[in-house]
Amino acid sequence: MIGTSAGGVKVLSAIASALPADLPAAIFVVMHVPAWSRSVLPRILSSCSRLPASHAESGAPIEHGRIYVAPPNRHLLLNPAGHVELWQGPKENNFRPSINVLFRSAAVAYGPRVTGVILTGTLEDGVAGLWWIKRMKGIAVVQDPADAQFPEMPHTALWHVPADYVAPAAALGRLLSDLVTGVPRIPSTAGEDRAT
Repeated sequence: MIGTSAGGVKVLSAIASALPADLPAAIFVVMHVPAWSRSVLPRILSSCSRLPASHAESGAPIEHGRIYVAPPNRHLLLNPAGHVELWQGPKENNFRPSINVLFRSAAVAYGPRVTGVILTGTLEDGVAGLWWIKRMKGIAVVQDPADAQFPEMPHTALWHVPADYVAPAAALGRLLSDLVTGVPRIPSTAGEDRAT
């Protein structure tokens, strides 16, 4: 699960380009876009990645080795039966799609199998969802705020949620691949950003 806002296209492209074609997991992305916009993010990610990227379609089965992007004006959710759901419910944190909605649904459905990633962005969408992922024994990853074009969202996430890993954009693709394939990693922290 990846959530981002302002400045996210560049970081998402870096992550996608580092993921292997045989990744034994699915990647889900929520990026804040205006409801009236025409999102070209799947095309951008497909052009730089070995994984196909597309807008999520409600009812579609979750498949490994794919990148699912939330379409404009729809929340992206996962259900325990292994399907994607789209929902035009109320905005959360003034956003639809909302990072919180995706992260929370994934945490409830899949618990410790979920890794949540917060990238560059403004405001605080994704923080409550990342908290849910940690509560359900999942893994929390945050882009290093010093590396983020817009550090507010990573800073806020680190202040409220004990992240397992904090890394720059260039290291995130490899980190996610290692976490999925079970390569041992030493957890990192950004103590100065975390509430005590």
